[in-house]
Amino acid sequence: MKIIVVAGMLAAGKSVALRFFQDRGFYCVDNLPPKLIDTFIELLDKSEPKTENIAIVLDVRGSAFFDDIDEILDSLKNERGADVLYIDADDDVLISRYKKNRRKHLISGNDRIEVAIKKERKSMEEVKKRADLIIDTSKLLERDFEKILHDCYGKTGDISSEFSINISSFGFKYGILHDADIVYDVRFLPNPFYVKELKPLTGKNQEVSDYVFSFDESKEFMDKLEDIIAFTIPYYIKEGKAQLVIGIGCTGGRHRSVAIASELAKRIEEKGYIVTEEHRDISKDNYQY
Repeated sequence: MKIIVVAGMLAAGKSVALRFFQDRGFYCVDNLPPKLIDTFIELLDKSEPKTENIAIVLDVRGSAFFDDIDEILDSLKNERGADVLYIDADDDVLISRYKKNRRKHLISGNDRIEVAIKKERKSMEEVKKRADLIIDTSKLLERDFEKILHDCYGKTGDISSEFSINISSFGFKYGILHDADIVYDVRFLPNPFYVKELKPLTGKNQEVSDYVFSFDESKEFMDKLEDIIAFTIPYYIKEGKAQLVIGIGCTGGRHRSVAIASELAKRIEEKGYIVTEEHRDISKDNYQY
């Protein structure tokens, strides 16, 4: 079991880190009192199916339970091999973030934000001393922060959860695929709908697929589509994207888009990527004679 304790200052970027680990298949828990961490891990040890990777957020919200925090973290590191990731930022940057979001510091009470931050730093001293990695986000854009996380932890966890590609066919008559990152319109290709014996079938049937790819424009389009998708995937991964959704649309989402999406899924999967194939509207028009 891999355990990562994500600690640090409020507003420094722990939510970004937590999202990063969630996208990589980690079981994530936020604001767990330190004294309950070991009990929590023991429960996960006994659970079925086994939990392989855990990320636990630790910050000043749990400071009321910070007695013996040094011993707790030392035990996690020495006995369970836990890593402590500490996320920090300069005081003026933290103050600016609070002001920008018009938020009150969670432990400020009636104190000014600057005073609360100094108290927070004091509370987190022992945690920071035990950090295996400290990341200062003061001058980082979110994407730059995510890149550092990817460089340090990108191969940690379930690789199948790290990056996946969903290729979905759909029919424009039923509305565009709203969660798609990329949409390709294949309504320019010859339509099997107008071939009597193919009309009741779908793009999953070999006869329809053979018809679609019997045309030069279909073959050329398929090769170019494969090239552009294969070219761009590594750059999506580099940017820290967890999933790429590709929509392939035709009129009804039953013939051309299905055949193209299926062929694209097969070709991309052959390149070693994890691909899921969906056909949103394949059953909406059931043409019978």
